[in-house]
Amino acid sequence: QVQLVESGGGLVQAGGSLRLSCAASGRTFTTYAMAWFRQAPGKEREFVVAISWSGGSIYYADSVKGRFTISRDNAKNTAYLQMSSLKPEDTAVYYCAATYTTTPVMGRMTQPLKYDYWGQGTQVTVSS
Repeated sequence: QVQLVESGGGLVQAGGSLRLSCAASGRTFTTYAMAWFRQAPGKEREFVVAISWSGGSIYYADSVKGRFTISRDNAKNTAYLQMSSLKPEDTAVYYCAATYTTTPVMGRMTQPLKYDYWGQGTQVTVSS
């Protein structure tokens, strides 16, 4: 079992930055692929980015490419999402997700059903 806890959300003006953290506990963090999803009111959960267990493979949604950066520190059992040049349309609840997989192809890991563990979410609000 893996427990995930997100933090770092908040209110920011358009063009600003935020860094989200996802702290994992339970099983060995290094064997899990991690991802961030987001869900705006009235919309389906949307893939944002995924990172392989080693950090060597990363896949971004087109909507955040060039603005968001994912990273992980396996020694700290933590994944991060650095968000820059934020837009009002980035407003959503952001969820951290994890699953055991050795695949290096993160482009195959964009569906919520691929992930077994989820955090409770953290709200990000971008004002115009």
